[in-house]
Amino acid sequence: MGCGSCGTTGGCAPAGCKSNGSCATGGCNKLNVYNWLSDTAMPDNYQPFDIVEIRFKGSRKEFFRNKNGLDLYTGDAVVLDADMGYDVGHVSISGELVRLQLKKRGISENSDMIKNIQRRATDKDIERYEEAKAREAKVLERARTIALNMRLEMKLSDIEIQGDNKKVIFFYTAESRVDFRELIKRFAEEFKLRIEMRQIGYREEASRLGGIGSCGRELCCSTWLTDYKLVNTSAARYQNLSINMLKLSGQCGKLKCCLNYELDTYMEALDEFPKAKTVRLETVMGPAIMVKTDILKRLTWFSYEEKHSWICLPLDTVNEYLELNARGEKAPELIGEIIEPKSSSSDSENYDLPIASSDLANEDITRLDRKNPKKKKKKKKPSGGGPQGNARPGQPQNNANPSGKPNNNQGRPNQNKPKPPRDNSPKQG
Repeated sequence: MGCGSCGTTGGCAPAGCKSNGSCATGGCNKLNVYNWLSDTAMPDNYQPFDIVEIRFKGSRKEFFRNKNGLDLYTGDAVVLDADMGYDVGHVSISGELVRLQLKKRGISENSDMIKNIQRRATDKDIERYEEAKAREAKVLERARTIALNMRLEMKLSDIEIQGDNKKVIFFYTAESRVDFRELIKRFAEEFKLRIEMRQIGYREEASRLGGIGSCGRELCCSTWLTDYKLVNTSAARYQNLSINMLKLSGQCGKLKCCLNYELDTYMEALDEFPKAKTVRLETVMGPAIMVKTDILKRLTWFSYEEKHSWICLPLDTVNEYLELNARGEKAPELIGEIIEPKSSSSDSENYDLPIASSDLANEDITRLDRKNPKKKKKKKKPSGGGPQGNARPGQPQNNANPSGKPNNNQGRPNQNKPKPPRDNSPKQG
């Protein structure tokens, strides 16, 4: 599902609108907005709002003024004013809903930055626009080759050629400042277009390219998410998630934006839990320490210091016992579901063995690069057979060694021969 005008990839026959890729209903657009005011009856003297939201390739949207009073609908192709020449875009929304979008973006209705809509796009404009879009793949491939040969520390993620085929915008990501003055000259000589370099962040790069997340759905940033809020590891800690960057990171390499979706619910539920880092209950059976919590189910697990079993208690009961301890009274014996640790015996019939001993996703990817300095040296096997009774086939047993240890001198010639006596007589002549 997808089409060239909205920047999605795939075939040009959207499954939702059945319009053979013409995006008239906006069913296959990235960051699509439903105009819920379209069916609302307006007063007789109502004058339509003259600003229209226009979408371009990917998730880029801008606002243009309808100075000629054109009757525009969602999906209409229009010719727009540009810095050099003209551009072609598609209507995203129009009417009173655009006022809310302007307020959300912090743009004034009387801003001089809002350009004008020239006219509806003709067949010739659409044909030239499609030629420009068909050229983007080859231009991007060649541009990446040139940047690689120049050894620039940057990544060209996407490009967008203007509708009149006279200007191209290169979207790139880089860790630091890049001097691409020579690169622009090479691009201008190669492509014969006006060059504009625009740096974007890693999350914006993921929103432009799109993809499928670990949840099995399309990325939020490429479908409906427009603002990227700060996400830190404390959001995972509050939700009792393991700090595993392989699972917590998205395709942009940053922490997933969805970690903030349920954070408010967890923070509200955590207000009823004890605030201390180590929760300790003084009971008639001895002190017990909280070892685990289930925030949404409002359950806690406690363990006595001298025992390894875990006792499940509801949160209300724990708060009652803490109030007793605060008054100087001991809580009664903890009663609840008991979880016993699995036995470490090698007899596998007493308990069920797990199918996999470890999860590869939780393993460190650099675990194979670590060298073990304490490697045991392999013992060299004796060349002359084993102990008594374990001689090799075809070799006699060593009966002269009653201890059973191998004779290291066996099989070595002239080692057991007696040495000749030394002649100390004076030599003649």
